Amino acid sequence: MSTKDFLEKDYYKALGVAKDASQADVKKAYRKLARELHPDKNPGDAKAEARFKEVSEAYGVLSDESRRREYDEARSLFGSGMPGGFPGGFRPGGGDASGAPFDLNDLFGQGANRTNQGAGGLGDLLGGLFGARGGRTARGGTAPGSRGADVETEVTLDFPEAVHGVTVPLQLASPAACRTCGGIGARPGTAPRQCPICLGTGLVTRNQGAFAFSEPCRECRGTGAVIDDPCPDCRGTGVTTQTRTITVKIPAGVSDGQRIRLAGKGVPGERGGPAGDLFVRVHVRAHELFGRKGDDLTLTLPVSFPEAALGTTVRVPTMDGSVTLKIPAGTSTGRTFRVRGRGVPKRSGGSGDLLVTAEVAVPKNLRGDAKEALEKYAAAQPDDPRPQITAAVDGSA
Repeated sequence: MSTKDFLEKDYYKALGVAKDASQADVKKAYRKLARELHPDKNPGDAKAEARFKEVSEAYGVLSDESRRREYDEARSLFGSGMPGGFPGGFRPGGGDASGAPFDLNDLFGQGANRTNQGAGGLGDLLGGLFGARGGRTARGGTAPGSRGADVETEVTLDFPEAVHGVTVPLQLASPAACRTCGGIGARPGTAPRQCPICLGTGLVTRNQGAFAFSEPCRECRGTGAVIDDPCPDCRGTGVTTQTRTITVKIPAGVSDGQRIRLAGKGVPGERGGPAGDLFVRVHVRAHELFGRKGDDLTLTLPVSFPEAALGTTVRVPTMDGSVTLKIPAGTSTGRTFRVRGRGVPKRSGGSGDLLVTAEVAVPKNLRGDAKEALEKYAAAQPDDPRPQITAAVDGSA
């Protein structure tokens, strides 16, 4: 991220959040705007595309705590009156508001080493702050380019795909390095030249009274380079919105609502900086037979009254074929049987279990012989199935 971006762009305003917004609020605002402005929903809308890039760039800074802290510090320093004045009433001429002598370098324990060139003083402090995100450091060496923004997308899987894992293609429309200029921002056949004012550092040092300070170079806007002939496609930014297809491997056992991080698959960084990450939110369609409870699968098994009373052996399905399950005599509704190792694969290895819950099926219509047989059974089996309820009723009568 260039110094110009830190000083001129209001990322909080871009996302519509307050400066003290929590990370959760920042994320919520970004997801809402990204859905509304996504190029797939606004084909051919240049304004929506520009806002989409602006929102993605803002989120890339504010979602990273360290980058957000640097951004806030930079805007606080320059937005509080520098270079014409300093926060707290300090004046550039070497004194505070009361006129007493003041050495700004004493704040950093370096008063004895102060020079008008800013060595070891405020110039180094500001140079270090901006050099970490600009094109070059204050000492002329090449600094790492800024990290690209993170990207979020969603995918919906069938239940078996979530259990066993699957590889899916995803189409993403997001900022990426311009294919025309290769991300350098200059028209093909040309190249950016070193800024003649700051000599590629992105900063200029200015003496002010008893000390010196650094500020972004106005000629190159803090990038350290000047583009005389901008790329016609990206207009010198080095970035365009592109649709790309990537293959994503969804691991076995992924659950509904889980967020998968794919490092380096987000927006490419500026000037060779690292790419952001891709976050894939997984949604899983419901299954007609199976449910899920953690790493265990659940299954409801209807059994007839004779099967529950006398016991039986049945075949039950799993996600990998079928197994034999013994239902003991006297099984009641709600009794759960565990089939080990037939659940969801675990990250640590092995699999969960299949939990089979018996549900005694009561016939809605009884034929003559069946009804007569059931009446004979009721007469032959006079035991009260609810003695505690009967006692409570008799006691209150």
